[in-house]
Amino acid sequence: MAAVPPFGVLHAPEHWRTVDLISDLHLKPEEPATFEAWAQHMRRTPADAVIILGDLFEVWVGDDGATPGSFEARCGQVLQDCRADLAFMRGNRDFLVGGDFLARHRVRDLADDPTVLEWGAQRIVLSHGDLLCTADTAYQQFRQQVRGADWQRAFLARPLAERQAIARQMREHSEARHAATAPADYAQTDAALARQWLLQAHASTLIHGHTHQPADHALGQDAEGRALTCVVLSDWHIDAGTRRAQVLRLRADGARARQPPDGPQ
Repeated sequence: MAAVPPFGVLHAPEHWRTVDLISDLHLKPEEPATFEAWAQHMRRTPADAVIILGDLFEVWVGDDGATPGSFEARCGQVLQDCRADLAFMRGNRDFLVGGDFLARHRVRDLADDPTVLEWGAQRIVLSHGDLLCTADTAYQQFRQQVRGADWQRAFLARPLAERQAIARQMREHSEARHAATAPADYAQTDAALARQWLLQAHASTLIHGHTHQPADHALGQDAEGRALTCVVLSDWHIDAGTRRAQVLRLRADGARARQPPDGPQ
């Protein structure tokens, strides 16, 4: 079993009563309906906070790509205009989102994956989810490489156009690999590891995205008899043949519900 990583901590302010969790929107200009659904939700949500657990963007090759008038800059403006508190955890597609970009758009940087949300009496483990897909050994090796400071420094030193071309090639390779591989071979989370995370964090709920397979999974009980649960978030694809967009709304009393985004679809 993989080692349990160190946990970050997010302390919820006292005024939080509802929190929206979303992930895997894979925003890109080729899917304008998905962007509009997200933008409407960010403008209209009554939640006190929105926590984004990675892959908000289909690709991010550096903050310098968010030039005036670009799609990335439009996304930044939506973040800027949202009235709720915002927090962002990097995913496997947007791990190069920089702290400066987040700070400029008043988004809290959840640099640690996983992070424990401490909200009143609740302790909830938050993750993008890719670290839990231990069966995808090729990806785990790739992840370790590209999350390194030396690799990122060298990549970001390349011209923007070259980085964009490399990203397109990587996306094409990834899509071809997944098309030829059964999802069970690469997109399943390690339930034993997820349970170990919960026990180590003294939490009963783990929430993550990445697998695009929204569901709730029972992980047994802890030593005190509390039920342990893994909650997988939905991806968003308004433009796809199979339309999907879902928000997980948490409440301060511990209730949670899956629902469509706020605003017209």
